[in-house]
Amino acid sequence: MDFFEFVVERWSVLSFLAYQHMSLVVQTLVVATVLALVVGVLIYRSPWGATVGNTITAVGLTIPSYALLGVLVGIVGIGVLPSVIMLVFFGFFPILRNVVVGLTGVDKTLVESARGMGMNRLTTLVRLELPLAWSVIMTGVRVSAQMLMGIAAIAAFALGPGLGGYIFSGISRTGGANATNSIVAGTVGILILAVLLDTVLNVLTRLTTPRGIRV
Repeated sequence: MDFFEFVVERWSVLSFLAYQHMSLVVQTLVVATVLALVVGVLIYRSPWGATVGNTITAVGLTIPSYALLGVLVGIVGIGVLPSVIMLVFFGFFPILRNVVVGLTGVDKTLVESARGMGMNRLTTLVRLELPLAWSVIMTGVRVSAQMLMGIAAIAAFALGPGLGGYIFSGISRTGGANATNSIVAGTVGILILAVLLDTVLNVLTRLTTPRGIRV
């Protein structure tokens, strides 16, 4: 069976798995973004806090995803939960790094001018610092989204949802009927989803970035 026939015959299954894959990535990306924004806002004003945040980010991203998944399976079992925890964990770090970089990169004279005009810290953050840092923050979100697309495939090793199951199924049947088609279908599907999500995030970035500072 050629690849086109394979995809057509299994389209309903592939489309459902693609929906699961995208849903898992988007939901965990939202959670990771919220957590990173909260932590980043709490630490960016402190040079010590920003340094610790960047260090933790660098170290966290060196942890092998397979190793973390194995630990999580031992703690919480197999299924969706370890997949969600793993994706939130890895998605958090690139966004946190960009939150800290973006906020610390805001011109301090602008912040001082805003404070001199009577703005409190929260108002300055919401009306000045976050808008100016937003494009940098969203770049971190986009990087995280692309990374999570690939990591979500690994989650299938613990019976997580998504297209990774097709890839692992094909690998386990290497040399058998349609093994290669299964691997290629899962891989190509993830690539297509990655492009679609990045396009949506790019448009969202442009729509939410103040017009005066758009690149």
